[in-house]
Amino acid sequence: MEPVVTVGLDGSPESLTAARWAADEAERRKLTLRLLHAWPLLVPEPTRVPAEMDQNYWARRIVHKARAELQARHPGLSVVGNLVADDAQNALLLAAAESEMTVLGSRGLQPVESYFLGDISMHVVARAEGPVVLVRAEKSERGPQPAPAGEGGVVVALKLHGPCDDLLAFAFGTAAARGVPLRAVHGQSLPLSAYVPWGVDHDVTEEITQDAQKHLNQILRPWRDKFPLVEASDSIALESPARAVVRAAHDAALLVVGRRKRRPALAPHLGPVAQAAIHHARCPVAVVPHV
Repeated sequence: MEPVVTVGLDGSPESLTAARWAADEAERRKLTLRLLHAWPLLVPEPTRVPAEMDQNYWARRIVHKARAELQARHPGLSVVGNLVADDAQNALLLAAAESEMTVLGSRGLQPVESYFLGDISMHVVARAEGPVVLVRAEKSERGPQPAPAGEGGVVVALKLHGPCDDLLAFAFGTAAARGVPLRAVHGQSLPLSAYVPWGVDHDVTEEITQDAQKHLNQILRPWRDKFPLVEASDSIALESPARAVVRAAHDAALLVVGRRKRRPALAPHLGPVAQAAIHHARCPVAVVPHV
Protein backbone atom coordinates (compact mmCIF):
# COMPACT_ATOMS: atom_id res chain seq x y z
CA MET A 1 0.00 0.00 0.00
CA GLU A 2 1.25 3.49 -0.82
CA PRO A 3 2.11 5.76 2.15
CA VAL A 4 -0.93 7.56 3.54
CA VAL A 5 -1.99 9.90 6.29
CA THR A 6 -5.13 8.46 7.88
CA VAL A 7 -7.70 10.53 9.75
CA GLY A 8 -10.56 9.04 11.74
CA LEU A 9 -13.98 10.54 10.97
CA ASP A 10 -17.04 10.12 13.17
CA GLY A 11 -19.20 12.99 11.92
CA SER A 12 -18.27 15.35 14.75
CA PRO A 13 -16.89 18.88 14.21
CA GLU A 14 -13.78 17.76 16.11
CA SER A 15 -13.02 15.00 13.64
CA LEU A 16 -13.47 17.44 10.76
CA THR A 17 -10.94 19.77 12.41
CA ALA A 18 -8.54 16.82 12.59
CA ALA A 19 -9.22 16.09 8.90
CA ARG A 20 -8.27 19.66 7.94
CA TRP A 21 -5.02 19.37 9.89
CA ALA A 22 -4.31 15.97 8.32
CA ALA A 23 -4.94 17.34 4.83
CA ASP A 24 -2.42 20.12 5.38
CA GLU A 25 0.14 17.62 6.62
CA ALA A 26 -0.48 15.14 3.80
CA GLU A 27 -0.01 17.92 1.23
CA ARG A 28 3.27 19.01 2.84
CA ARG A 29 4.55 15.44 2.76
CA LYS A 30 3.14 14.72 -0.71
CA LEU A 31 1.13 11.77 0.61
CA THR A 32 -2.39 10.48 0.04
CA LEU A 33 -4.99 11.40 2.66
CA ARG A 34 -7.28 8.56 3.74
CA LEU A 35 -10.62 9.42 5.39
CA LEU A 36 -11.56 6.47 7.57
CA HIS A 37 -15.04 5.92 8.98
CA ALA A 38 -15.73 2.65 10.78
CA TRP A 39 -19.19 1.36 11.63
CA PRO A 40 -19.89 -2.29 12.53
CA LEU A 41 -23.37 -2.18 10.92
CA LEU A 42 -22.15 -1.37 7.40
CA VAL A 43 -23.70 -3.70 4.83
CA PRO A 44 -22.57 -4.65 1.30
CA GLU A 45 -23.22 -1.76 -1.07
CA PRO A 46 -26.82 -2.02 -2.33
CA THR A 47 -27.76 -1.16 -5.89
CA ARG A 48 -30.63 1.13 -6.89
CA VAL A 49 -31.86 1.55 -3.33
CA PRO A 50 -33.57 4.85 -2.30
CA ALA A 51 -31.58 6.93 0.19
CA GLU A 52 -34.20 6.45 2.90
CA MET A 53 -33.65 2.67 2.70
CA ASP A 54 -29.87 2.72 2.39
CA GLN A 55 -28.33 1.62 5.70
CA ASN A 56 -24.97 3.06 4.67
CA TYR A 57 -26.31 6.48 3.70
CA TRP A 58 -25.10 8.42 6.74
CA ALA A 59 -21.73 6.69 6.86
CA ARG A 60 -21.10 7.56 3.20
CA ARG A 61 -22.34 11.11 3.75
CA ILE A 62 -19.81 11.69 6.56
CA VAL A 63 -16.92 10.70 4.29
CA HIS A 64 -18.23 12.35 1.11
CA LYS A 65 -18.92 15.68 2.82
CA ALA A 66 -15.43 15.81 4.35
CA ARG A 67 -13.82 14.73 1.10
CA ALA A 68 -15.60 17.45 -0.89
CA GLU A 69 -14.46 20.17 1.51
CA LEU A 70 -10.86 18.97 1.68
CA GLN A 71 -10.60 18.47 -2.07
CA ALA A 72 -11.81 22.04 -2.58
CA ARG A 73 -9.17 23.32 -0.15
CA HIS A 74 -6.42 21.14 -1.64
CA PRO A 75 -7.17 20.55 -5.35
CA GLY A 76 -3.91 18.71 -5.95
CA LEU A 77 -4.19 16.40 -2.94
CA SER A 78 -5.09 12.75 -3.40
CA VAL A 79 -7.99 12.06 -1.02
CA VAL A 80 -9.60 8.62 -0.66
CA GLY A 81 -12.60 7.58 1.40
CA ASN A 82 -12.56 4.35 3.38
CA LEU A 83 -15.71 2.85 4.92
CA VAL A 84 -14.95 -0.11 7.16
CA ALA A 85 -17.42 -2.57 8.65
CA ASP A 86 -15.60 -2.85 11.96
CA ASP A 87 -15.36 -1.43 15.44
CA ALA A 88 -13.73 2.02 15.24
CA GLN A 89 -10.98 1.06 17.67
CA ASN A 90 -9.93 -2.01 15.71
CA ALA A 91 -10.17 -0.19 12.38
CA LEU A 92 -7.97 2.67 13.58
CA LEU A 93 -5.35 0.33 15.03
CA LEU A 94 -5.16 -1.59 11.74
CA ALA A 95 -4.94 1.68 9.81
CA ALA A 96 -2.21 3.03 12.08
CA ALA A 97 -0.04 0.00 11.34
CA GLU A 98 0.04 0.91 7.63
CA SER A 99 -0.02 4.73 7.81
CA GLU A 100 2.69 7.33 8.07
CA MET A 101 0.54 8.83 10.81
CA THR A 102 -3.00 8.58 12.13
CA VAL A 103 -4.84 11.77 13.07
CA LEU A 104 -7.67 12.01 15.60
CA GLY A 105 -9.70 14.95 16.89
CA SER A 106 -10.29 16.28 20.39
CA ARG A 107 -12.53 18.62 22.33
CA GLY A 108 -11.59 21.96 23.86
CA LEU A 109 -9.61 22.94 26.92
CA GLN A 110 -12.37 23.41 29.47
CA PRO A 111 -11.57 21.46 32.68
CA VAL A 112 -14.26 18.84 32.05
CA GLU A 113 -13.14 18.52 28.40
CA SER A 114 -9.38 18.35 28.88
CA TYR A 115 -9.21 14.76 27.65
CA PHE A 116 -9.05 13.78 24.00
CA LEU A 117 -12.10 12.19 22.49
CA GLY A 118 -13.14 9.21 24.55
CA ASP A 119 -11.72 5.81 25.26
CA ILE A 120 -11.25 4.99 21.56
CA SER A 121 -8.67 7.72 20.99
CA MET A 122 -6.78 6.87 24.17
CA HIS A 123 -6.78 3.17 23.30
CA VAL A 124 -5.44 3.90 19.81
CA VAL A 125 -2.73 6.22 21.15
CA ALA A 126 -1.63 3.63 23.69
CA ARG A 127 -1.47 0.68 21.28
CA ALA A 128 -0.93 1.95 17.73
CA GLU A 129 2.09 0.68 15.82
CA GLY A 130 2.65 4.07 14.18
CA PRO A 131 2.54 7.76 15.19
CA VAL A 132 -0.83 9.12 16.29
CA VAL A 133 -1.48 12.87 16.20
CA LEU A 134 -4.18 14.36 18.43
CA VAL A 135 -5.56 17.69 17.22
CA ARG A 136 -7.52 19.99 19.49
CA ALA A 137 -10.53 21.96 18.33
CA GLU A 138 -11.02 25.20 20.23
CA LYS A 139 -14.54 26.49 20.84
CA SER A 140 -15.57 29.78 19.30
CA GLU A 141 -18.73 31.47 18.11
CA ARG A 142 -18.12 29.91 14.71
CA GLY A 143 -17.87 26.41 16.14
CA PRO A 144 -14.78 24.23 16.69
CA GLN A 145 -11.72 25.60 14.96
CA PRO A 146 -8.15 24.32 14.64
CA ALA A 147 -5.81 25.43 17.40
CA PRO A 148 -3.38 28.18 16.32
CA ALA A 149 -0.37 26.81 14.55
CA GLY A 150 1.99 28.75 16.81
CA GLU A 151 5.36 30.20 15.99
CA GLY A 152 7.52 27.79 17.94
CA GLY A 153 7.86 25.12 15.30
CA VAL A 154 8.18 21.52 16.43
CA VAL A 155 9.02 20.65 20.04
CA VAL A 156 10.22 17.13 20.86
CA ALA A 157 10.52 15.68 24.35
CA LEU A 158 13.73 13.70 24.84
CA LYS A 159 15.09 11.32 27.40
CA LEU A 160 18.86 10.94 27.57
CA HIS A 161 18.95 7.16 27.77
CA GLY A 162 17.30 4.53 25.62
CA PRO A 163 16.43 4.45 21.90
CA CYS A 164 14.85 7.53 20.37
CA ASP A 165 15.51 7.19 16.63
CA ASP A 166 11.82 6.76 15.72
CA LEU A 167 10.91 9.81 17.78
CA LEU A 168 13.61 12.02 16.25
CA ALA A 169 12.97 10.77 12.72
CA PHE A 170 9.34 11.86 13.02
CA ALA A 171 10.16 15.19 14.69
CA PHE A 172 12.94 16.20 12.28
CA GLY A 173 10.95 14.95 9.27
CA THR A 174 7.95 17.04 10.32
CA ALA A 175 10.06 20.16 10.92
CA ALA A 176 11.71 19.70 7.51
CA ALA A 177 8.34 19.24 5.75
CA ARG A 178 6.98 22.38 7.42
CA GLY A 179 10.16 24.44 7.07
CA VAL A 180 10.07 25.36 10.76
CA PRO A 181 12.63 25.13 13.57
CA LEU A 182 12.84 22.21 15.97
CA ARG A 183 13.54 22.36 19.69
CA ALA A 184 14.52 19.32 21.72
CA VAL A 185 13.51 19.59 25.38
CA HIS A 186 14.83 17.51 28.24
CA GLY A 187 13.42 17.85 31.74
CA GLN A 188 15.13 16.34 34.75
CA SER A 189 14.01 16.61 38.37
CA LEU A 190 16.75 17.49 40.84
CA PRO A 191 17.95 14.74 43.20
CA LEU A 192 17.78 15.26 46.95
CA SER A 193 21.56 15.77 46.99
CA ALA A 194 21.09 19.04 45.07
CA TYR A 195 19.20 20.65 47.95
CA VAL A 196 20.85 22.44 50.85
CA PRO A 197 19.29 24.24 53.83
CA TRP A 198 19.42 27.61 52.04
CA GLY A 199 18.09 26.38 48.70
CA VAL A 200 19.80 24.62 45.81
CA ASP A 201 23.49 23.78 45.50
CA HIS A 202 24.46 25.51 42.24
CA ASP A 203 27.60 23.41 41.87
CA VAL A 204 25.46 20.28 41.76
CA THR A 205 22.94 21.77 39.33
CA GLU A 206 25.76 22.97 37.07
CA GLU A 207 27.26 19.48 36.99
CA ILE A 208 23.89 17.91 36.21
CA THR A 209 23.23 20.45 33.45
CA GLN A 210 26.64 19.95 31.83
CA ASP A 211 26.27 16.16 31.88
CA ALA A 212 22.77 16.38 30.38
CA GLN A 213 23.97 18.80 27.70
CA LYS A 214 26.76 16.42 26.72
CA HIS A 215 24.32 13.53 26.26
CA LEU A 216 21.83 15.73 24.43
CA ASN A 217 24.49 16.89 21.96
CA GLN A 218 25.48 13.28 21.26
CA ILE A 219 21.87 12.28 20.60
CA LEU A 220 21.11 15.22 18.31
CA ARG A 221 24.38 15.41 16.35
CA PRO A 222 23.56 12.72 13.72
CA TRP A 223 20.08 14.17 13.19
CA ARG A 224 21.39 17.67 12.76
CA ASP A 225 23.78 16.27 10.16
CA LYS A 226 20.97 14.37 8.42
CA PHE A 227 18.68 17.43 8.34
CA PRO A 228 21.05 20.37 7.83
CA LEU A 229 18.22 22.70 6.75
CA VAL A 230 16.33 22.24 10.02
CA GLU A 231 17.25 24.84 12.62
CA ALA A 232 17.56 22.59 15.67
CA SER A 233 18.03 23.95 19.18
CA ASP A 234 17.83 22.29 22.57
CA SER A 235 17.06 23.16 26.16
CA ILE A 236 17.44 21.51 29.55
CA ALA A 237 15.06 22.22 32.42
CA LEU A 238 15.81 21.07 35.95
CA GLU A 239 12.22 20.30 36.83
CA SER A 240 9.61 17.63 36.27
CA PRO A 241 9.98 16.34 32.68
CA ALA A 242 6.22 16.54 32.16
CA ARG A 243 6.06 20.14 33.34
CA ALA A 244 9.10 21.13 31.29
CA VAL A 245 7.66 19.69 28.09
CA VAL A 246 4.20 21.24 28.47
CA ARG A 247 5.78 24.60 29.28
CA ALA A 248 8.08 24.44 26.25
CA ALA A 249 5.17 23.66 23.91
CA HIS A 250 3.04 26.68 24.81
CA ASP A 251 3.66 28.34 21.41
CA ALA A 252 4.56 25.25 19.38
CA ALA A 253 2.96 24.11 16.14
CA LEU A 254 3.39 20.47 17.19
CA LEU A 255 4.60 18.64 20.29
CA VAL A 256 6.19 15.24 19.73
CA VAL A 257 6.44 12.75 22.60
CA GLY A 258 7.42 9.11 22.75
CA ARG A 259 5.72 5.95 23.98
CA ARG A 260 7.34 2.60 24.57
CA LYS A 261 5.82 -0.11 22.39
CA ARG A 262 6.31 -2.77 25.01
CA ARG A 263 5.75 -1.93 28.65
CA PRO A 264 5.48 -4.28 31.64
CA ALA A 265 2.03 -5.85 31.92
CA LEU A 266 0.98 -3.84 34.97
CA ALA A 267 2.54 -0.54 33.88
CA PRO A 268 0.46 2.28 32.35
CA HIS A 269 0.43 2.24 28.57
CA LEU A 270 1.49 5.90 28.48
CA GLY A 271 4.27 7.47 30.53
CA PRO A 272 3.81 10.65 32.58
CA VAL A 273 5.23 12.94 29.90
CA ALA A 274 2.88 11.61 27.22
CA GLN A 275 -0.05 11.80 29.63
CA ALA A 276 0.75 15.42 30.52
CA ALA A 277 1.19 16.37 26.85
CA ILE A 278 -2.10 14.81 25.80
CA HIS A 279 -4.13 16.40 28.55
CA HIS A 280 -2.52 19.83 28.89
CA ALA A 281 -0.67 20.91 25.72
CA ARG A 282 -2.63 23.42 23.63
CA CYS A 283 -1.03 22.45 20.32
CA PRO A 284 -1.46 19.19 18.38
CA VAL A 285 0.39 16.31 20.04
CA ALA A 286 2.11 13.48 18.17
CA VAL A 287 2.67 10.28 20.17
CA VAL A 288 5.36 8.16 18.52
CA PRO A 289 5.85 4.52 19.59
CA HIS A 290 9.42 3.27 19.95
CA VAL A 291 11.12 0.11 21.21
